[in-house]
Amino acid sequence: MSHHPVAAPPSRAGSLNRRLLLGLPAAGLLGACAMPAWPRPQVSTGSLRVDVQDRDSGETLPVYTGGDGQMYVAGRPGARYGVTLHNLRSERILVVMSVDGINVLNGKTAGWDQDGYVLGARASDQIAGWRKSDREVAAFEFTAPGDSYASRTGRPLDLGVIGFAVFSERRPEPRPVPRPPMIPAPMQKDGSAASEAAPAAKAEAPAASQPSGAGAANDAAAPSSLARRERSAIEEQKLGTGHGQREESIVTHTRFVRARSTPDEVIALRYDSRANLIRMGIIPGPDDRYARPRPFPQAPQVGYVPDPPMR
Repeated sequence: MSHHPVAAPPSRAGSLNRRLLLGLPAAGLLGACAMPAWPRPQVSTGSLRVDVQDRDSGETLPVYTGGDGQMYVAGRPGARYGVTLHNLRSERILVVMSVDGINVLNGKTAGWDQDGYVLGARASDQIAGWRKSDREVAAFEFTAPGDSYASRTGRPLDLGVIGFAVFSERRPEPRPVPRPPMIPAPMQKDGSAASEAAPAAKAEAPAASQPSGAGAANDAAAPSSLARRERSAIEEQKLGTGHGQREESIVTHTRFVRARSTPDEVIALRYDSRANLIRMGIIPGPDDRYARPRPFPQAPQVGYVPDPPMR
């Protein structure tokens, strides 16, 4: 059984994260569109790659991108699923993960300052359920909205989205470089200094530019508002994530200090049934011969204008 990395709750930069799920050594998402898009195997950013697996069939679910940049996977009702996180950096990262607007580690309505998974440099691991203890999870499974964990706990407004907030680790402060000792200037016969000591040069380094958190903040608001706008879509095939059977998943704890209070990146991966994604135009339907508009949809005809039908 593989181990997973988790980290605990800081509410501001410099707070400590103390829970770690150790990852295996190794090595994000969008709204409706009018035109189907070719799928890709995973979501990938500068820091994180995300794969979603149907654990019952073993299939890695293809990711479809909508016209507004949102990304989707098609879930199979009743199937267990897992989310594999791959750290693309050569340093540790913290990933705060949510499903249907709920933190997968503590069951709280999700926020950036909560518990998360710590992944080692170039490490990866699969997150397969709601964490119940340091040794168990309740499996993620695609289910009807009313049977989802979010609905059963009175929070049904954000069904159908998996979120990831990625944080860098604070690096140790560099030790100050000692200044060389002052050497007195030679004296003239009249006792005055040969030259005035040059004023000490200010050696203050410019403030380190921090990655902008504005884009991340806007992205974080998007999942909730988009989920509400999509509430008018056909509901009978819509999916949520259920609280499945208990499974062994052992975690350990670690110390992690966030470099900033806001994430470096926020990723939202949406999911729904295949039937709904076809209705929304995200996935080509079984009768779609073309994935793109055709300049001449009608087959060539020979001859002239035909007579109208008989009355």
